[in-house]
Amino acid sequence: MPRILYVSRGYTCHDRRFLSAIAERSYDVHFLGLEPGGVATDPRPLPERVQRVDWEQGRRPLQGPEAWLSLMPALEAVVEDIRPDLIHAGPVPSCGFLVSLLDAHPLLLMAWGSDILVDAERDPLWQWLTRYALSRSDMLLCDSDAVRHKVQQLAAYPDERVVQFPWGVDLRTFRPGELGRAIRRRLGWDEALVVLSTRSWETAYGIETLLEAFAQAAQSEPRLRLLLLGTGSAREAVLRRLRREQLDEHVYCAGQVAPTDVLPYFQAADVYLSCAPCDGTSVSLLEALAVGLPIIATDHPGNRAWVQPGLNGWLWTAGDPRGFATALVHACQLTPSEREAIRQRNRWLAEERADWDRNVEQLFRAYGTLMEQVAA
Repeated sequence: MPRILYVSRGYTCHDRRFLSAIAERSYDVHFLGLEPGGVATDPRPLPERVQRVDWEQGRRPLQGPEAWLSLMPALEAVVEDIRPDLIHAGPVPSCGFLVSLLDAHPLLLMAWGSDILVDAERDPLWQWLTRYALSRSDMLLCDSDAVRHKVQQLAAYPDERVVQFPWGVDLRTFRPGELGRAIRRRLGWDEALVVLSTRSWETAYGIETLLEAFAQAAQSEPRLRLLLLGTGSAREAVLRRLRREQLDEHVYCAGQVAPTDVLPYFQAADVYLSCAPCDGTSVSLLEALAVGLPIIATDHPGNRAWVQPGLNGWLWTAGDPRGFATALVHACQLTPSEREAIRQRNRWLAEERADWDRNVEQLFRAYGTLMEQVAA
């Protein structure tokens, strides 16, 4: 049974989904988390048949490349002990870089989107870490043209060594439905036009732009309400602003919702809003498509692959709250027939391009290719 060492910074819902799929294919899977904790940690246990690497160095939070380098002796010992047939590691400048220092092969790097589009541009050191990891890897997994093109600007990475697919969604779970009616009724929002945001409360995800856009739009469209999921380092600032601007009755802060409980919030919404200035392929955007929601998102290559203004949503310039407010007002003016056309179009798009069960097969083909190359 081939042995896979899966290395990630933490244990998010995305990590859990990859680990589940890998274990279901009868690989011997070992999971190594670089750092514990964080708001994105999935509360569910590891999937069955996934073995956690219990190492002392991975029990404390670490910040930055210098701290990560202190893990190298312990990481080398883990790899020597497990002797994996393949290492699957990401994000690229952190986990990917550390594993690349071991010169262990085959190495599949997994780009998470922001690690390439944002972190690699932090400063010359982060750019060098990214380039070094790419140069020592055997294959790269990414989710969008935006990420692949950025990788190829940073390093001469050939297309034949890139496996690319949208991470996608479970289409059996994420679909149009009536589960959200109870949420709307409980909040007294039966007649409201409900906006859903699922992104982290961070400047890097445009939380300030989102709140200002909603406040402006609500002035001209009093039926607007906002479902604000998640949390983040800007939590206190967000709550203060909601109180100061008397938006409390228009905004419901649901907190950090477990992945198993998020579907009713999507089905309670009339439109999905993301003001994140940069993305590869946003999984929450794909979830919104699968549920059939109109999309309002930032105008950048990752979102242009999914949103066609005038057909299934609106795109606007990053950091422009007035523009996003205008899009929200437009979304409120959709007729029932226009909403139904968007619902059908977005569901079809998700079925055609964002089916997790179908897309993940490309990962296993990449695994097979890499292990065959080593055997040869």
